[in-house]
Parts: sequence; structure tokens; C-alpha cells
Amino acid sequence: MLSGNQVALAYLVASVFFILALKGLSSPLTSRRGNLFGMIGMAIAVVVTLTLTKNWVIIISGIALGGAIGAVVARKVQMTAMPELVAFMHSLVGLAAVLIAIAAVNNPFAFGIVKTAGEAIPAGNKLELFIGTFVGAMTFSGSVIAFLKLSGRMSGAPIVFSGQHMVNLLMAIGMFGCGLWFFASGGTNWTAFIAMTVIAFVLGFLIIVPIGGADMPVVISMLNSYSGWAAAGIGFSLNNPMLIIAGSLVGSSGAILSYIMCKAMNRPFLSVILGGFGTDSGAAAAAGGEQKTHRSGSAEDAAFLLGNADSVIIVPGYGLAVARAQHAVKELAHKLREKGVTVRFAIHPVAGRMPGHMNVLLAEAEIPYDQVLEMDEINSDFPTTDVVLVLGANDVVNPAAKTPGSPIFGMPILEADKARTVMVVKRSMAAGYAGLDNDLFYMDKTMMVFGDAKKVVEDMVKAIE
Repeated sequence: MLSGNQVALAYLVASVFFILALKGLSSPLTSRRGNLFGMIGMAIAVVVTLTLTKNWVIIISGIALGGAIGAVVARKVQMTAMPELVAFMHSLVGLAAVLIAIAAVNNPFAFGIVKTAGEAIPAGNKLELFIGTFVGAMTFSGSVIAFLKLSGRMSGAPIVFSGQHMVNLLMAIGMFGCGLWFFASGGTNWTAFIAMTVIAFVLGFLIIVPIGGADMPVVISMLNSYSGWAAAGIGFSLNNPMLIIAGSLVGSSGAILSYIMCKAMNRPFLSVILGGFGTDSGAAAAAGGEQKTHRSGSAEDAAFLLGNADSVIIVPGYGLAVARAQHAVKELAHKLREKGVTVRFAIHPVAGRMPGHMNVLLAEAEIPYDQVLEMDEINSDFPTTDVVLVLGANDVVNPAAKTPGSPIFGMPILEADKARTVMVVKRSMAAGYAGLDNDLFYMDKTMMVFGDAKKVVEDMVKAIE
């Protein structure tokens, strides 16, 4: 059994490793090291926590079971399914916070919240349990909806109804009212606690369903933040500094990432929470307009243009992830460089279904990090670029972002429309996740190449040879 000072010191060391992990994960170049630091920190925290209990068999059995399930899922999950996997994991964190809070309210003595059995829970601990419970419940139900939308089991379009905001407001007032009732009660008021928890579950559902697919990257980072704050709140109740520190790090980093994502889309954070991004009106407007014409070509035509260019920028999108075309794209870039073509990759902060989705895909294909540039680094180079190859991206290259009145007006985009020639690989002319038509596809400088991204790119590689 470690002494109190030894436990505190070990938790401090684990916290330092967590901070180093976050720092490492801020860049693809140091992300492997960041993951290693995170695993070391968690290992220290788990081992030290085991010294504080005698229930080793139950805890280690749970760790073994969860680890085995995680290992199987990690080996089977495709890169295209990473966003929904992350959302699913967030839901488990939120549910864990709720279950721990229920157990603590049921038996506060076992958790060290009170000194004697039967003693009432102190007011401060009640407040902490209330916060941890409602944040955890909202995280769980909201993450479940995010998972269903991202995995295609539920429509990605916003689900809205008349008076939605007023219903949300009334439910939030009811939730906090029940929380205050639980807080002010002399004993354990299960009626107030259960009512507050149920309302929080429903409120989490109602908050996420009106959010459109284009805002899903923000939703994921936001739910990541919620899960951290839920863990921190429970950490205060259990007087566990490690849980407080780890939860606060996750909560704050998720909040910062949410801010970065909103800034990348020129969207106030509250507007993301309170309403949908890509509404049906946008798609309807596109469908109801005049018939537009586009120019299409073959993979061989595209290969000819690429092979005779001096500079090429490749813009990966979710279509690349669906087709698992990252390795074929790497081979294409290699062939072009052999012909003396300068090739770089342009990444939009919200490309794909989660922050960093495209970076991870390109890293999986071992594309050098110095060839992968963020939007702010490469946008000024589009006007002097011969060919831009867009692979399955839509909303992040949509010039409608520059048109007042457009649902995405003001959203920073990759300015592919400024290049001399644009080639877009898509399966069809269907609108993107925001439900908006893309004027880039109808420009005279644009050539559409229809088909599966992997197959099309492989045909390009053969044609270049």
C-alpha cells in the first residue's frame, strides 16, 4: 500500500505524461510519441489506483475484458469508421460517469464521500454529483445520436420541429430545477436525482438531432469536451485528483478544438449547438434552380493533364476515405514526381467526418508530412498551381462560401477554384454532406471524373506509366 504522498506524486507524474501526450498529438510529426506518453501516463494511473483497493480481481477482470474488446475493434474498424467509433467511445465515457454517480449516491460511504454509513451526502458533493451526472447523461445520448448519424444508421440531415428551442430551454430549466431539488434535500432524494438524469438523457438527444452532417466535426470535439468535464466532475465527488486532472485536460482540449473547428467554418459555437448547419432548404434551392452543365472526362484525360503539369495540389476528402484510395494516391504522387511534377496535399481543418481525419489517412499511407499542408499554408498557392485534383471533397472547396446568403457563407475554404485547371473525382454530382450544390463542378476550368476514387486513381497511375 502506497502512502498518500506517494500516490499524489505518482498521479503528478502521470499528469505530466498526459500533458506531454496532448503536446505530442498536436502535430503529425510527434503524434506517435504523444500516444506513447499517453499510454505510459495511463499505465501509471491504473497501477497506482489498484494499490488503493482490495478488489483487484474484479478490476483487472474488467480491464482485461475491455482491453480484449478494444483490441478486436481496433483491428477490425476501417479508417472510414473512425469518426463514429470516436463518438461511440465518448458515449461510453458519459455512461460511465452516470453509473459511477448513481453508485456514489446509493452508497456514499463505500466511495469515501461520508465517514459513516447512513450519513447524508454533503452539499458540496451533491453539487459535484449533479454536474457530473447531467453532463455525462447528455454526453451519452448526444454521442449515440452522433454515432448513428456518422455511421449512416440515421439521416445526417438536421431534424427540426416547431418550438424546438423552447422545448430545449424548458427541459434545461426542469433539469436544473430537479438538480437544485436534489441539492437542497436533507437526505438522498432519489426522485429528484432520477428525474434530473432522465431529463439530461433526453436533452442530450434533442441537442444533437438538429445538427446537420456538416457540423459533425464540431460535434465530435464538443462531445469529447463534455466527456472530459463529466469525468472531472465525478473526480471531485470521489476526491480523486487523477480523475480531476485527466478529465480537465480532456475537457479543455476538446473545448479548444471545438473553437478551432468553429473558426475554420466561420461559425459561432452557440449556433452549432442551437441549430443545424446544412438544412434541407439548401439542397432544395440547388435542386430547384436552373439546369447546369458540367464537363466530364476519363482517368486517361486526367492523367495526361497531371503528367504535363508543373505543379499539382491534391485535395483529399471523405470520398477518398470511403474508397480507401490513400495508397493509390501515394503511388500517383510518386509517379508524378518521377516526371518532375511538384505535388503537394491540401488539408482543410474539417475535411472528412472528424478533425484530422485526412491527416490520419495520408499518414497511414506513409505520405511524408512535409508534403501535407494545412489550409492557411497552401491557400495562397492555388492561383499559381497548374492542376488541382479533388478527391471526394465537396463542401471544403465550395465557392458558395463566398456568396452572401449561402448557408456556408463566410466559411474558409480551400480555394481550388483559383487554380488554372481543376479535376474532381466523385461517384456522382450529388451534393455534399452540407446538402449544397457546388458551383466549382460547373466551371469551365473543371473536369469531372466519375467513379470510385481508388479505381480512378489506379487508372491514372497506369495511364501515366
